[in-house]
Parts: sequence; structure tokens; C-alpha cells
Amino acid sequence: MFEGVIVKAYGGFYYVRSPAGDLECTLRGRFRLGRQDILVGDRVGCQTTDSARGVIEKVHPRATVLTRPPIANINQAVVVFSFVNPRPIARLLDRILVQVSFAGITPLVCFNKFDLREREDAPWPEIYLKAGYRVIVTSAVTGEGVDLLRQSLQDHNSVLAGPSGTGKSSLLNAVQPDLGLKTDAISRKLKRGKHTTRHVELLPLTGGGMVADTPGFSSLTLPDMKREDLGYYFPEFEQYFNRCKFTGCLHRREPVCGVRQAVEHHVIARERYTSYLTFLEEVMQRERRY
Repeated sequence: MFEGVIVKAYGGFYYVRSPAGDLECTLRGRFRLGRQDILVGDRVGCQTTDSARGVIEKVHPRATVLTRPPIANINQAVVVFSFVNPRPIARLLDRILVQVSFAGITPLVCFNKFDLREREDAPWPEIYLKAGYRVIVTSAVTGEGVDLLRQSLQDHNSVLAGPSGTGKSSLLNAVQPDLGLKTDAISRKLKRGKHTTRHVELLPLTGGGMVADTPGFSSLTLPDMKREDLGYYFPEFEQYFNRCKFTGCLHRREPVCGVRQAVEHHVIARERYTSYLTFLEEVMQRERRY
């Protein structure tokens, strides 16, 4: 028996990293019959069947888990969007940040393709810095911000998440060239990314830690939560809660709302507040269904 971490799942096999190397493993029958989800990042106990294969006998409790991208036991999510090709979609970025924070994972917002940024583009980094997030600006082409990203990944178990075409694989190749991840050009016709990463895989970093490159996605469901809790996943709101007249204020139509006043005075970005209202309506509709 040995302990290891699942670093890749593909074609019904699970590749487990251990001090002795990577083993191709299958699941013990009780896991298959119980339909338990086994994720990349899971810490498992395995029994070897020969020098290169094994059977997963035990799955240890998880510290954190994300459903999209599906991965367990990470402590940092690098949310990668690009200035152009494709341009940022604020609602998707904000959805990912809510999901990551809900899971208890530290977010890091990365705006890539700085070399293609145009003067009239929205001030995306400033919006999220103002909201209280850690933000870095990068270019896999010029090397802008790559050293800072490398330092941010060191000694963490991280995942890169975001839409296709934002340059996640290219950034990781810039951070550590020997990874040799497949990349592809943006689709000129569709103006959106191609899926160069097909599955989640945890990769070791020479500076310490591991990082997962993941397939891109263009939609995401909010996690289950109460309407009163949503505001806590917008960190720039919290300092204004004590200026709201009503306990449990939803910051929507209530009079004397500190959050709405901050939006009107341009202290809270209107783009972020609009995302909040969109998500609040989704949460409320879900409550009505159940």
C-alpha cells in the first residue's frame, strides 16, 4: 500500500504520483458501484499490482473541491482572462470568482495578452484591484508579468481557470518551458479560443508546488447559497454593510443602502454591481423553484 495524489484521469484510468513515480491505477469495485466522483488532486491510498500499475483502495477527505474545473485539494485559483481575443466577459469572470471564494480557495486574477491591449480597452486590472483581489498582468509573448506569476505559483497547489483562448497553456509554458503544453492560435473566424487542453492534469513545478492546466469553458452555474450570503462573495461590498439601514439588506431596492450609495459615488465599480444583481436574481429564482 502507498499514498499518492491523482495527477491525471483519462480513459477510465487514474495516474497517481507517489515517491516511487507515477502509477496507472484503476478503481476498486466499491468506488465504481458507489459512483463516487474521483477527481484530479484527490489524495488516495493504492495497492500496487505490478511495478507500473495499482488499484485505488481509499480516497482521503478533501480540503477543497471545485466542480468546474473539476479538481480537489488546491489552495489557489489563477483566473485567466485576456485583454483581447477573446475579450473579457465580466459576468463569467465574476462567476468564477464567486465559485472559487465559495469553495474556500484563494483567487488570483490574471489578465493576459497585455501586448495586444488597446488604449480604449476597459481598465480591467484596475476594476478588480479596486474590488480587493490580487491582480497580475501578463504576456506570454513579451514575458510581461511571467516572473511574478512564477513566484505566485511557487509552493502552492494551483489551478488555472478561464475561457478557451486566453493563453493558459502558453503562460505555463512561459513559466516553465519544459512543460511543453500544446497551444494553438485563436480562431480568426469565431474570435474565440480553441480547446487545446482536453483534460485536467496536475503538473509539478521546479520551484515547488503543482499547477493544473484545465480546459476552457464559457458558462458556469453559481453554487447553492442563500440570497443574503451572495454579497459576502463581493469583497468590496463588505465595508459598506454597516451603512445599510436594514439587517439582511440585499442591496437591490432597499432605501439607505451603503452598497448602492458606494456604486453611485463610483467607489464600487458598476460592472461588478451589475454582476451582483444578475447573480442575485439567479439565486432567488433557484430558491423559488425549491
